[in-house]
Amino acid sequence: MTQESAKRVIRVSAVVMRDAAGRVLNVRKRGTVTFMLPGGKPEIDEAPVDTALREFEEEIGIALERGLLRSLGVFRAAAANEPDHLVEAAVFEHPLVAEARTAEPRAEIEAIEWVDPATKRADMAPLNTELIFPALLEA
Repeated sequence: MTQESAKRVIRVSAVVMRDAAGRVLNVRKRGTVTFMLPGGKPEIDEAPVDTALREFEEEIGIALERGLLRSLGVFRAAAANEPDHLVEAAVFEHPLVAEARTAEPRAEIEAIEWVDPATKRADMAPLNTELIFPALLEA
């Protein structure tokens, strides 16, 4: 058994939303120091796309249009806030919704920040820095 396969996997869905400058909307949960994409864990029998829609609305307060979500794929990296865990994220992209630029944190979210994916920051989730941001910069 490899070290990676011995780690517990947390399955989530997440949403990439970029502004006109290409910055990506990120959130930081209360009591943590790491920024990550809006999203979270599915409810029982919930499809990944439905999780993405529900979590974005809970955290940002904006209902996204299902038909505008585009799958970016499924990515796996070290979990940001759970030591010895991996996160496996079904990631979707949605076009900018104007209200997102001035959204206030909701639910368990303490902070919202628009992040340039080319900027190296120590307070970003490994999923972003190792996989999502590089993929966005290559596109």
